[in-house]
Amino acid sequence: MTDRIPVLRRARVSDHGALVGCVHRWWGDSRTPAQAQELSLLLPRLFLQFFSGTSLVLEDGAGIKAFLIGFHAADNDHEAYIHFVGVDPELRGQGTARRLYTAFFRQAAEAGRTEVRAITSPRNAGSIAFHRAMGFTPEAGNREVGGVPVHSDYDGPGQDRVCFRRKLAL
Repeated sequence: MTDRIPVLRRARVSDHGALVGCVHRWWGDSRTPAQAQELSLLLPRLFLQFFSGTSLVLEDGAGIKAFLIGFHAADNDHEAYIHFVGVDPELRGQGTARRLYTAFFRQAAEAGRTEVRAITSPRNAGSIAFHRAMGFTPEAGNREVGGVPVHSDYDGPGQDRVCFRRKLAL
């Protein structure tokens, strides 16, 4: 690996501490330390223990620059799910997340998956726009917020989510 050209690779269990550190640093400008800590709880080690083969890390000689935690559904053979994505703020807007998603789509399609799902907060306009730009369609919810279908209490009381689906071409 050259020092400055980011390389995309499979995630490893040993990446866990570095990924948690990335969440704290990369979201520290938009959240309190306690909120960044809470966000990092979405990345328990078990995701890397059981889904490292479907999760991706982009790194260069200076360290991790982006990551995608995703997996293939265990209960069916046609779905995959993108759980958490992080991109170094210095690389945002440069196609880095698109690169991660495209690689995940390719892996999922090669494994026979025909659909990818993802969720986001209805307050995260940037994420909603990104998912739409990547070909995701929001699923009908039980209400709308700003013209976006929302699933109330999806992740518990007050934890509303926008649920997305994207078909994969085989």
